[in-house]
Formats: sequence, C-alpha cells, structure tokens
Amino acid sequence: MADFADELRRGASDLRPASVDDVRAAVQAARQQGWKLHPVSTDCNWGYGAGLALPPGHRRLDLSHMRSIRNADAISLAQPVAVVEPGVTQGQLQTFLATAHPGLTFNVTGSARETSLIGNALDRGVGYLGPRRDDLFGLEVVTGTGEVIQTGFRRLGEDSPLAHSHPFGLGPMLDGLFFQANFGIVTSACFRLLPRPPQQLAVSLALYRAADLPRFIDVLAALKRERVMTSVTHVGNQARTRASLLHGISDYLERACGLGGAARDAAAQQALRVVAPHEWTSLGGISGTADQVAAALKEVRRRMQGLARVTSFDDAKLAKGFALLHRLRRVPWARANAAAIAAIRPLNGLAAGVPTDAAIQNLLWRFGRADLPAEQLLTSDCGVLFISPALPMDGAFVTDVVAGMTALAGEAGQVLYVTINIETENSLVAVVNLLFNRANAAEAAQAADCARRLHAYIRSRGLEVYRARADMMADIVDADSPYWQAVGALKRSLDPDQIIAPGRYNIC
Repeated sequence: MADFADELRRGASDLRPASVDDVRAAVQAARQQGWKLHPVSTDCNWGYGAGLALPPGHRRLDLSHMRSIRNADAISLAQPVAVVEPGVTQGQLQTFLATAHPGLTFNVTGSARETSLIGNALDRGVGYLGPRRDDLFGLEVVTGTGEVIQTGFRRLGEDSPLAHSHPFGLGPMLDGLFFQANFGIVTSACFRLLPRPPQQLAVSLALYRAADLPRFIDVLAALKRERVMTSVTHVGNQARTRASLLHGISDYLERACGLGGAARDAAAQQALRVVAPHEWTSLGGISGTADQVAAALKEVRRRMQGLARVTSFDDAKLAKGFALLHRLRRVPWARANAAAIAAIRPLNGLAAGVPTDAAIQNLLWRFGRADLPAEQLLTSDCGVLFISPALPMDGAFVTDVVAGMTALAGEAGQVLYVTINIETENSLVAVVNLLFNRANAAEAAQAADCARRLHAYIRSRGLEVYRARADMMADIVDADSPYWQAVGALKRSLDPDQIIAPGRYNIC
C-alpha cells in the first residue's frame, strides 16, 4: 500500500493498484485532483484501443497487478466457478486448472495467453465455446464515488453459499451496466468453469464454391441452433485462414526441414494449398460422449454433402498424422502436410481450453519481430484496426454485407481479414480487421480512413459493430437519442465527477 500511496502523491501517469482499497484510493485521489482514470486489465486489447496515448491530466489505472484467483482453494468439479481479479489472464487460469483441477476447463479465446479474463468478457469478446459475457457474473465494482458494489448474490457476502453460484440474484441485474461501460471499475468477478467433456472433436469445413456461402452459413446456423455443433463455428475468408497459419508453417519448414528463402516460401504456399484451398473455410467443434460425437459428425457430413469438404480431427489424430508425415518430410507432399499440421495443432488446443499465442505470433512474424513475446505486440510496427459488425442469422444478407465491406476495402488498397462467428443459436458476429505498418504514417492514415469508411458502410446497412474502438465512440454516441440520454443519466449517478474516462472500460 505504501508504494501505491507514493504513486498517488507523485501523480504518476501509470497507477498500479494491487487491491480494491488501492483502487478506491485512486478514485478518491482522482476526484480531489481532477484526474481522469483509464482502467486497463492487461492492456492487450489490440485493435480496439490498447496502448493509447493519454491526454494531459489523465492517468492509466493498470490493474494487471491484481492477479489473484480469490477462491482457489474452493474450486472443484462440484463448484466450478473461479473468482478472479482483472489481472488474471487466460494463460494463468489454464496453468492453474491443469495442475489443480485437470477435470475442469473454460471458454478460451483465440487471442494471446496474457489477455485478461475480465477485460475480454467486459468487452464482450467471443471464446471458442460462446460469448465471454455469459461467463461472467457476480461483479465487484468500485464506482466513480469510491463505493464498492457487489452484483447479484455477492451482495450477501463472500461466505454466502449463493455468492459464487447463483448468477442472477434478486431484483434488477446490475451486471450488464458494467459491460462496455465506464460506470465503474471492475475489481473481481465470478468466472464460469466447465467440466471437460468425455470426447472433443474439431471439424474443419472447406466450402467448395464461394457462391454457396449464403447456404453454407444457413446450414451452419441450423447445426448450431440444433446444438449439433457445440462450439462457436468460425467461418474465415482465405486471407484470414492463411494469415493465421503462415508463421506456424514457415517455422516448421525452417526448423524441421532446413528450408529458407524462396524454397521455404514455395513450400509454405504448397502447405497453404493443402490446408486452405478454398475461399472460405470453417472450423467448429463437437463434444459429448463417444456416441453423441459420432452421431453429430455423421449429421454434419450428411448436411454438407456436395457443399463442403469435411475433415475431423482431435489431438491424438493430429499427433499420429504428424509423427508419420514428419518422418517422411523429405517427400514434398508429406512435408506440406506435416507443416500444415504443425500450424494447426496450437489452434486445435483452443477446443481443449488451452490458449495460444499463435495468432499474435503470426502478426509479429509478418512484421519482422518473431523474437518478441505476444504481449509486446505494440512495440512492433504491426498496426491492426477492427471493424466488427453484429449480424442477423441470414446467410444471404451476411454474404452481401461482407462482399460490400471487402469491395470497399479493396478500393482503398486494403486487404480485409474476415471471420464470421456463429456465436449463439440466434446471432452472428464478424471479426474483421485491417493490417498496416504503424511506422509508415501514410499507411496508418490510409488504414484509419478505410476503417471509418467501413464503419459508415456498416451503419448504412442498419447495423452496428459489436465491439467498438475508443476512437469510434464519437461516431456512435448520439446525445439526442433517448438511449444515450439514459446512459448519460446512469453515468452521472455512478460517476458524478466523470473521473472514469468517457468511452472507456476495462480492456483486456
């Protein structure tokens, strides 16, 4: 506490609380000094606002030192809930469960291991098994007045048998007020864990003809609604799929096969043709008993007949295939397949609740900084901007919107990286991003202008993004609308001095 008190006395630009009391002290100091606070969890919310430079008079409230799993001793198969602080990362939780509770897993995202569980959920990120917002309940929040609120039945006290088990409580559900909001600073929350299913199977679907994308989406949506596919189903365009795999493929070719330069690049392209031969490729999962998985896979194959190539695999199948193909790697076709499997294996681990840095490592490698750990992405020249719309469950409409966005990006000289996520039984979201060199001012400005145009196009179709970058808020908030007026009234009630910076929230 003494060190943090010194930070407050000095008015440090980066404040690093280690406890709820520290956060309350920061709020009180901000009210007295007229500071604005920008809470971040681990500041790994790349493409949505991580690493932003702060204006004068603003302070970054770095919550990454709050890394406790508060109820670690109470977690069990019968009590599968972890009470986590904002600095607890998905890598930290996975390591803890692997050692202490191997029968439990959780909803992992495709982002890096060092991303915050709370931060990502508050920003409504999407995990492999579903929306992260559904994983969080029972929040502990420090408001802009320095008061501490516990939502749901946590208000009864941590010793109540309902505090960490019943997600709804009695009366209005206040949890939702703090998702994508700046009404308070979330200092802990209940995070749902899951029992490991008896069997898990990844299902890859390569769409034969791009013209069939509307029907493909509709069939996948039906499989999700009927709970044949138990995970979120990801449908990526070729740019996204190849970008996600190229580093892993190239790394295998260099490390295991001794290839470099043009020979490596040619072999990598051959491997990409093996794993991503078509314009659209989908990845989803099936879990349950052996009989349930077999029946579900049979149904997927039946509905995809003539529409997409279906490939199923699990860790054991990948390991066996890799061992055989690796031994034959001097043969070009075997080398290509071994490289493809080497790149796929970390991504397949997501289904088993094992987070990976692979996606970020691909970006670092692309921008010449493969030496950096994923959490240091912002120290590289890699620039990324997300423009991600929420979408109706309508294959033809979704295809048309994505085609419009892709054409607009092409006109601006940009490549659009697209994943369509069948998030729930009733909704879709698209994770769409631009990549650019941050060190090149003209390239950065061009990407920012393209992002603004894409957002305007989304809104022209009657849509909106499901996650917004901090720099988009001015275009999103309509001060004259009853909705935003109600939001403003809530802000004034919970944060009357407006010390939690506008348009900001805990970010991962």
